Amino acid sequence: MSISVDHQYVDRTTGAVITERLYADRVLRGLYAAPWEGRAWLVKTLASARTSSLLSFLNYDVPLGSAAWGATRFARSLGVDLDECVESPERLDSARKLFQRKIRYWEARPMDDDPRTVVAPADARILVGSFAECSSLFVKGKFFEFDELFGLNRGAWIHAFQNGDFAICRLTPDKYHYNHLPVSGTVRDFYTVSGQYHSCNPGPVVSIATPYSKNARVVTILDTDVPGGAGVGLVAMIEVVALMIGAIDQCYSEMRYDHPSPIVAGMFLRKGRPKSLYRPGSSTTIVVFQAGRIAFASDLVRNMSRADVHSRFSRGFGKPLVETDVRVRSTIGTAIPTATRMTARERDAHGQ
Repeated sequence: MSISVDHQYVDRTTGAVITERLYADRVLRGLYAAPWEGRAWLVKTLASARTSSLLSFLNYDVPLGSAAWGATRFARSLGVDLDECVESPERLDSARKLFQRKIRYWEARPMDDDPRTVVAPADARILVGSFAECSSLFVKGKFFEFDELFGLNRGAWIHAFQNGDFAICRLTPDKYHYNHLPVSGTVRDFYTVSGQYHSCNPGPVVSIATPYSKNARVVTILDTDVPGGAGVGLVAMIEVVALMIGAIDQCYSEMRYDHPSPIVAGMFLRKGRPKSLYRPGSSTTIVVFQAGRIAFASDLVRNMSRADVHSRFSRGFGKPLVETDVRVRSTIGTAIPTATRMTARERDAHGQ
């Protein structure tokens, strides 16, 4: 298994700079860096739903052994903490079961209960940005095209989130693969957008224009300006499939993982509860906010511009662009009170 050492991120808990293990990186870099006319058919085949499902089966359904030792050894190689898992190691006897594991998040992933806080939707590496050109966080067009992100015939949502802000949460294969709600609110819309299954490895993201808006994805629009909501306006939670992700299981649970239910318009969803599960592989969750409604955590913004961290995003986009590793349900931002809201241009003038 090929592992690259030239992409780094900041660990939020310790502040340490960590070199990421990018699995099968040499193969992916060769595929996506080749001349387009020579790679087009292969990329298209690899990124198809059928090929992605087959690769997923071959990589994740091979038994790890009947004894707990097989799962324990594999988990250790990935850095997975089995002590936080709901099930015992003996039951996690395949890579699929390990990657679809449930954890005691109510103990292992504490959350600020202040309704105004916005929390990370996943254990992931995060970048934050803005669609407003005047914003100091402007990275429009770097990871996706805004008009494509919400899908065709969704003009109302494109208009609602114009010049807004976003957080890109990139999961890696070793991560806990449940998505949790970043805010509390009422579902206004829920739909799927068809697309490809490109890898979320930083190499392909840099090599191919707007891969996140080319991939298949699930869009959930939440209204948080309701009783019990976060008061951060409309929020779009966009779950993006990637290489070997065959589907996203919608499984919202009010209490732990009990009685999971699908998402439908009109439901009130509570912050920090499990919402969905990615099938094994890498994947990305994007959270989009309306303009002037959220203030991102200062450490996330500060880490992005660190020049001492070797990030492929920095090299690919020509400016410092460094991810921070965050834990699901940890605070990534706070709702801006009505009386203190500023436009994107005003925020930039104030250095925010």
